[in-house]
Amino acid sequence: MKIALVAAAAAALAFAAPAAAQEVSYTPGTYWSVAMVDVQDGKEQDYIDFLASEYRKSQEFAKSKGYIEGYHVLSNVDRRPGEPDLYLIVEFKKFFDPAEELRQQKEYEAFMKRSERQMTAESGARGTMRTLMGSMLWRELNLKPR
Repeated sequence: MKIALVAAAAAALAFAAPAAAQEVSYTPGTYWSVAMVDVQDGKEQDYIDFLASEYRKSQEFAKSKGYIEGYHVLSNVDRRPGEPDLYLIVEFKKFFDPAEELRQQKEYEAFMKRSERQMTAESGARGTMRTLMGSMLWRELNLKPR
């Protein structure tokens, strides 16, 4: 019996690392959705005009409602072949369940005074100005001091 207790205690100690060693060196932060956009030659200013008007309006709406934390439009200054011209970045804290997503969508449609079908068609029409190259989802890691 004594040997079993010693063995159990030894096993417990072997698996119990110091608390600092068990902690991760970060806390999970916000999500960053990154869309990569290739702008067609000669359409740069037209696309920037869209971003400065309708895109900005929609992002400011989402921000005012607390759906997103913020947004950024970044230009790829030293672009290499095959890379996008622009990165459209939206920062948000969490994903919403489907019912809440639908509620937000209806609220957004009312704000924009257009249906999802109309906005999708408009997005397709912008294909003359740009090509969506893909997207990424990032998560910020807030580093803890060590």
